Amino acid sequence: MIDEPYRWVEAISNRREYIENELATGSPTIGLSFSAGILLLTFGRDRRKIFEIYDRIAMGAIGHPGDIERLRMMAIELAGTEGFTRSAADVSLRRMATYSFSPALKQAFEQIYGAPYLARILFAEVGTSQESDLFVRLDYDGAMHANSMGAGKTRENFGAIAGTRRGLERVESVLTRAKISNLRSALETAIRAWGSGLYAASEDHVDAPEESVLNEFVKSRLEEYTIEAALLERGGTASRVAFVEVRESDLEAVLSKFR
Repeated sequence: MIDEPYRWVEAISNRREYIENELATGSPTIGLSFSAGILLLTFGRDRRKIFEIYDRIAMGAIGHPGDIERLRMMAIELAGTEGFTRSAADVSLRRMATYSFSPALKQAFEQIYGAPYLARILFAEVGTSQESDLFVRLDYDGAMHANSMGAGKTRENFGAIAGTRRGLERVESVLTRAKISNLRSALETAIRAWGSGLYAASEDHVDAPEESVLNEFVKSRLEEYTIEAALLERGGTASRVAFVEVRESDLEAVLSKFR
């Protein structure tokens, strides 16, 4: 019996290592807040990874398709139930992530005889102003990071997930320095951040790429990946749909720089 706690710790360590290896090649997902709303952007090969959850809430994810779908349906059910029992205005991403999603992910991860979720999630909630926009990153073990965690914390106008910690750091480095004025600059910044994060996924790419190297890297990946981008638009009436896909013409105007 005395060995049981140590076996549990070892099992958790092995589980973490396995999941990290499974997620390492995941395509980064970027969220950017600017005056018109929130941009969510990623690149994929054969399936969608950005979804509408509720009126003002969207979700992006990397990981196993089946687990992502289970988490997407959980989010829709939670938001829909709260909107029905209370009101649409009462649906809160922070409450949903803190009291429902984070505990569920933590429990699945720590129950070593059950299957964990092979996924990382990025939630975004558009507010009435840029200062009230919310990004929440949730990891497979229930760990949560929000762009504004309370008093004394530096506020970030972005959120992101990536396959590796180094990839996430590269993405955040690009986003931290960015000056976003409109949709076009948001798209270009998000594409550069995505490229930096994916570039860092290779063990051979220890240093951050120079601009010319990054441009060439993104250009080469456009042959393999398809862009996916959506906007949570700010303002409008309560009945107005906030989630819209970014127009093809807007995407091509930015992608042309990398072709």
